[in-house]
Amino acid sequence: MTLIHTDYEIEPVPGLPEPLPEGERMLWQGRPKWQAMAVRVFRVRLVAIYFAVLVAWRLAAGISDGLTPTETAASVVWLVGLGSAAVALLSLFAFLSAKTTMYTVTNRRLVLRVGMALPVAVNLPFAAIASADLRLRRDGTGDIALAMAPPHKASYALLWPHVRPWHFSKAQPMLRGLVQPREAAQVLAAALAAEAAATTSGQARPAAGSVPVRGPRVVRQDKTGAKRPEVSRQVPAQGVPV
Repeated sequence: MTLIHTDYEIEPVPGLPEPLPEGERMLWQGRPKWQAMAVRVFRVRLVAIYFAVLVAWRLAAGISDGLTPTETAASVVWLVGLGSAAVALLSLFAFLSAKTTMYTVTNRRLVLRVGMALPVAVNLPFAAIASADLRLRRDGTGDIALAMAPPHKASYALLWPHVRPWHFSKAQPMLRGLVQPREAAQVLAAALAAEAAATTSGQARPAAGSVPVRGPRVVRQDKTGAKRPEVSRQVPAQGVPV
């Protein structure tokens, strides 16, 4: 199965580079919430705070220097304009990133269609997924990070920003800013379990070198900051060749 598709211009099915083969069916589709991408990926909130601090410092300096209110306000106009432009540009990037992204779960694989300028579809067969961890956010959205089963690897540069931050050597694809994260996690867990059961029932024992696969689990909730493991299901190794 091809892992990466880059040479396509028309999607026969939204989010997929080619029609689903016989026997494969779509279970779930979703895309990031652009506001979540703006805050957590493009750091719009931090940029806004940074420029707000600069404006406050400049106002205080103007008052300390004895400038009139008009002169003080005029001295920060360019800072306000620069900060507004930066926030607007980053928000636009977040919107375009979310708009051009589609996550698809079928009964055999996970497909990530990503890329603003150059669309890329990354196929992740269930045999390549070792585990999936769900992280819930305060705004109601959530992220699902996918650990790759050896010897499979993912490219951090290719998948960014749809990859777990700071995991460079062992990149983990990530479904970001999901509006209904629990629903997506449940569908993915059920699909992983069904595929594993179908695979193991057709062979005497798992293939050598295969690894256990576990369904999505909640690793942290932002409201408390405490870790609350919530393993949805445990499924055996698949050992399916890619």
